[in-house]
Amino acid sequence: MDAKLFAVVFGTVFIAELGDKTQLATLLYASDVGNPKLTVFAASALALVLTSAIGVLAGAAVSQFVNPKLLSSVAGAGFIAIGLWMLVRG
Repeated sequence: MDAKLFAVVFGTVFIAELGDKTQLATLLYASDVGNPKLTVFAASALALVLTSAIGVLAGAAVSQFVNPKLLSSVAGAGFIAIGLWMLVRG
């Protein structure tokens, strides 16, 4: 396993997930006294794992047809566009 890649992916996903809708939804479910916390944790963790697996599989499939450098540029431009939109809108 490539430790540097692991750290970069972990850090990127961890920061991206902080305070997003997924975390807020999990917080709401966990705040209900009647919901077992382990069940909420297991369900939210499994959902994140499965969505990440879909992302990995989709990325692997797309990379077979699209140059990875172009894909990276398009993704970067998309993030910049979303950031600018949030600044203008916010």
